[in-house]
Amino acid sequence: MRRSRVWLACAVAACLCACTTVGPDYRVPENAVVRAPAANGPLQGAQARGVAIAPVPDDWWRLYEDERLDQLVARALAANTDIRAAAANLRRAVALLHEVEAENLPQGSASASVSRAQLSGESFLQQAQPPVFNLGDLGLGVSYLIDFFGQLARADEAALAGAQASAATLDMVRVTVAAQTVRAYVQGCAATHDLHAATQQLAIQQRALDAARRLLAAGRGEPAEVAREHARAEALRATLPPLEAARSAARHRLALLLGQAPAALTEGDVACAAEPTLRAPLPVGDGAALLRRRPDVRQAERELAAATARIGVATADLYPSIRIGASAGLSGVLSHLGSGPTARWSIGPLVSWTWPTNGVRHRIHGQEASADAALARFDGVVLRALQETETALSAYARELERHAALHAASEGAAEAARQQRRLWEAGRLPYLAHLDAERDLAAAQAALAASAGQVAARQVDLFLALGGGWQTAPKLTTVPESMNEKND
Repeated sequence: MRRSRVWLACAVAACLCACTTVGPDYRVPENAVVRAPAANGPLQGAQARGVAIAPVPDDWWRLYEDERLDQLVARALAANTDIRAAAANLRRAVALLHEVEAENLPQGSASASVSRAQLSGESFLQQAQPPVFNLGDLGLGVSYLIDFFGQLARADEAALAGAQASAATLDMVRVTVAAQTVRAYVQGCAATHDLHAATQQLAIQQRALDAARRLLAAGRGEPAEVAREHARAEALRATLPPLEAARSAARHRLALLLGQAPAALTEGDVACAAEPTLRAPLPVGDGAALLRRRPDVRQAERELAAATARIGVATADLYPSIRIGASAGLSGVLSHLGSGPTARWSIGPLVSWTWPTNGVRHRIHGQEASADAALARFDGVVLRALQETETALSAYARELERHAALHAASEGAAEAARQQRRLWEAGRLPYLAHLDAERDLAAAQAALAASAGQVAARQVDLFLALGGGWQTAPKLTTVPESMNEKND
């Protein structure tokens, strides 16, 4: 008996020493796009006017030095409904991680039952029927699954990677909310700026219409000229309602981003007369920093890690499952419970092995295909991140060029208007000719105002593509520390 126990202990020790983790160990594949030198070098548009190769600040919206905007972004990051939903999804993923981790712990059980029963005499090979008994059963058990082939370890890896992907999703939502809040604020400011420029145009056109009417009343004008000036005035007046609607829509969009009803956000909360501007070149960094910073890249990489770990989970089904357990209790006639004959106990391993004819290998092939798909998605996200950033850089640089040209045109129109005014004041130019110069200036200023709004919008597009703005957000206390570690 003692020799059999020794052999059993030796067998268990040998099995423990032979523990291995089946399935591929995860690392970013060598052929992944994220490892390509072209993806980690300088951005092509980083040499353009208005940008600088410098690290992107965490809270990039503070570069505008607009206190009202800073407060709006802070409120949005604290109360936005999409962020709340993403945070809840992260908590769910962390709970699943802890649930999987708990499988590595010993499992305990307890049972108790009382019954009045008539046992079958025939089941005991007796002809006489046993009497009716009051039966009782009390028991305690504990078991532990020995992870010989790493199924639980791979499941932990998959769950951890899934939680990290959810954390990256939350960061991505924060990036989007911050950018959309700045965008809505900028659009409201741009609409106000455009409305002011259009109002100026309308005021000058109204002066031209009044002058044409006075000339007609004095017999020095034509009805066609009055009709033409009136048509121009009405065309300018028609541009005002859409601008008013755009300003209201921006305010309502801000209320949504702040998690408030439209009526809760007043005009004073978002009032601004012109778009916020940057006082220094926009920092863009390089490709390597971009890929480390963008949450969607981290999310796709973690999803690839989870898919790779699930291959190991499926592969472990090819091997036996071994659980060591022990139980003890009392079973018998209720009035005899606690006496020696009612005691029971057991200890030993339980081995179960399902022959791999039930589709296990096909499940493994399916998980391998899922990992290939995850790698393709990861490559696509990396390429999309670079494409979006390069496109945003190009659009921003071209809009800056256009804005510079419109600024020069506005200065030229202003100079022409000053000269025309001096000629009119000297009596050397008709009043209507002077008004034409004023109208040209107002049109140039309106085009410049519209371009300023486009410049600000292109800045937001570029900041969104750069993926900053989540780093300074508070971390959830339910997130394990291991989720904040860098994964190779």
